[in-house]
Amino acid sequence: MTIDEIRELLRLFNESGVGELEVQRGEDRLLIRKAASAVPAPMVIAAPAPVPVSEPQPLTTPPPAAKAAEPEREQIMVKSPIVGTFYEASGPDAPPFVKVGDAVEPGQVLCIIESMKLMNEIEAEVAGTLETKLVENGSPVEYGQALFAILPR
Repeated sequence: MTIDEIRELLRLFNESGVGELEVQRGEDRLLIRKAASAVPAPMVIAAPAPVPVSEPQPLTTPPPAAKAAEPEREQIMVKSPIVGTFYEASGPDAPPFVKVGDAVEPGQVLCIIESMKLMNEIEAEVAGTLETKLVENGSPVEYGQALFAILPR
């Protein structure tokens, strides 16, 4: 979708008075939702129950033998604080900030999320080992979507 198509969808959405709009074209998906208080009461329409969505499958996983040998510890999920595009490196030819199995420290940059032409660095909040990467480079991400799983030290 082009930015002009998205602007047109936003204009139509705001004029229509509906509370939610979801459009999918191939792999591109756009979800627009108004806050609950912004939807006028007469315009509320009963909708069928939402279909459960399965969690995204991790792109890479550690060897199963290593997991079985360690006692179970809870992973910390690094979630996207904004909507945007996920980038694992500072540029197309640059190495990724982190790889699965890397040790990470608080404040270490894990990825960049581009939102509205601004590059936002996402940093680790805990020290540990990067267990899984849950998003593919260049993929759109939503607010609160899990990006990485870190096994804390």
